[in-house]
Amino acid sequence: MVDIVIPMLIAFVLIYAMIKKVDAYSSFVKGAKGALPLMASLLPFIIAMFVAVELFRNSGLSKYLCEFIAPIFKCVGVPSQVCELILIRPFSSNAGYVLLREIFSQYGADSYIGKCASVIMGSSDTIFYVSSIYFASTNVKKTLLTIPIALVCNVVCALLACFCCRFI
Repeated sequence: MVDIVIPMLIAFVLIYAMIKKVDAYSSFVKGAKGALPLMASLLPFIIAMFVAVELFRNSGLSKYLCEFIAPIFKCVGVPSQVCELILIRPFSSNAGYVLLREIFSQYGADSYIGKCASVIMGSSDTIFYVSSIYFASTNVKKTLLTIPIALVCNVVCALLACFCCRFI
């Protein structure tokens, strides 16, 4: 069923365009042409985010920070093995998936740690990436509390994820 949803959607759009007598190809090209300046303006923010994540992880700062906060997380029921995932996920989805795969290969997907990591990945988002792209494209200037509130929500989601995984 999932394999035919996108082709059906494309067919629906093309048939609808024919009924409305709209040149679908020209409209598509016009829309793609308008997206190019937006992509060019967002590219520096995306590159900066990728560089920041790589520096954070490769410098060892994430490992030291994990060693510092792991005892605190352990007191509230979060396995220390998912601390780095909780730290990296707000920055990069791909780095989060790499960590998730490492957790799966080391502890298994059905282990408590694997379940916690899975739910954390599903209940959190790449806060800095999404915020930088959103704020850059909309010219929002008052962003003072947005990031701290989103980070607190991310940590609360991680706590709740590990709490819920105890009963699964």
